[in-house]
Amino acid sequence: MARRARSVVKAAPVERLYEIVSYIVPMLLSLTVHEYAHARVAWALGDDTASSQGRLTLNPMAHADPVGTFLMPIVAQLGGGLPLIGWARPVPVSPHRFTRRVSMHLGMALTAAAGPLSNIALMFLAVAGLQVLARATGLGLAELLVVEEGAKATAAQTGAHLLLILSFMNAGLAVFNLIPLPPLDGSRLMPRRIQEILGPLQVVSYFLLMAIVFFLSGVIRIPVAYLLIGAFWAVGLPNEWLWAMVSG
Repeated sequence: MARRARSVVKAAPVERLYEIVSYIVPMLLSLTVHEYAHARVAWALGDDTASSQGRLTLNPMAHADPVGTFLMPIVAQLGGGLPLIGWARPVPVSPHRFTRRVSMHLGMALTAAAGPLSNIALMFLAVAGLQVLARATGLGLAELLVVEEGAKATAAQTGAHLLLILSFMNAGLAVFNLIPLPPLDGSRLMPRRIQEILGPLQVVSYFLLMAIVFFLSGVIRIPVAYLLIGAFWAVGLPNEWLWAMVSG
């Protein structure tokens, strides 16, 4: 493309606040839906612990963690790091309260799986939203996501940018939370014997997770890319540009 273009999110320092907000808002929504899904499934299985503590809600403030939801992403964004890193307050679950129709191990697995599955669902909704915007405006995906140099982003382009961030963020959250390392959801999907082996790792899980983020991000982005490619294909949006995440 011969003409110069720029992303909807500009790099000028005066617009850094917009950049931060454009990550914080989708992250707050994504983490809220993730934790609500945990609480909802636990409640459906008979455990009202989260409900009694006001966590069976889509109110973001009930789940937000001051450090993980706000401070960490802001610091990462200002420092040029990984602004997609963040977390919410874990929903409390009491497996001994589960209905006797399921074992405690199965109940915990179902509750854990609800978080990543909710993020996958939100990813698909975000990608479907991109398709709706493209059809409503008559613009191609590239036209929605790129603004000409010196031009001002339209409301549709800003919305498309936020939906794109939301789709990437939820694909990443789903994959990352499925890593079988405590306290991530993936560890609760393992057989009981493997969980017993993984249990002692929780005391050093923070350092292990940081190592995974910084040294294995290239591996993590492959399933993230395939999730996004599938979602874009499902709604009829071009996905060729996403293959660079797999090959690169």
